[in-house]
Amino acid sequence: MDFADREQVDKLLKKCIKGDSRSQRILYERFYGKMLAVCYRYARDHDEAQDIAHEGFIRVFDKLKSFKNIGSLEGWIRRIVVNNAIDYVRAKKKLVFDNEDETLLGNLYDEEYDLVDTKVANKMKAELITELIQKLSPAYKTVFSLYVLENFSHKDIAEALGISIGTSKSNLAKAKMNLKELFNEYSYKLDE
Repeated sequence: MDFADREQVDKLLKKCIKGDSRSQRILYERFYGKMLAVCYRYARDHDEAQDIAHEGFIRVFDKLKSFKNIGSLEGWIRRIVVNNAIDYVRAKKKLVFDNEDETLLGNLYDEEYDLVDTKVANKMKAELITELIQKLSPAYKTVFSLYVLENFSHKDIAEALGISIGTSKSNLAKAKMNLKELFNEYSYKLDE
C-alpha cells in the first residue's frame, strides 16, 4: 500500500479502528522497523526495544480514532512511540541524572562538545554510531536521544522526565562529551 495517498491511508485507518486484523498488521509492519529503531535509543538491548515498540503500537491502536489524517501518519505514530519510551524509561529504570545548578551551565558552551569531525563520522556506519550511543548511561542516552534525535526542547525534556531544565542541559553536555571521547577512541582505531 502506498502511504502517500491520504485516501488509502484513511481507508486503512478506518479498518484498523474497526478491529480488522489484516489492516492492523499492514500498518504495524509498515512502521515497525522505524519505530523499533526509535525505541532502541531508549532501551538497554534489542529485547527491551521490542517490548517498548510493542507497547507503543498498542497505544497507537488505542489512540487511532484521534488521528485526524492531517500531517504525517508516521510522525504521529513516532510521537506516541517516543512518549511510550519515555514512560517506559521512567517506570522501569532508575535514571540517575547529574543535577547541576543552571547558573553553572553558563560556562558550558555547546560548541565545546561538538561530537566529532566529519572525516571520522563519514567512515562510521550508522550501526556503530548507534552502538556508541548505547554505551552512554541511561540518563545521558535518554536526554541525548530526546534532544538530538527527537528535537525536544530542554523544557520538554524537563517536563517529560521530571527534571529541571538545567539538569537536562547538563546531562546533554556530558552525554556529548562522553560521546566525543568514544568517537575519538574509535578514530584512533581507524588510524592504526
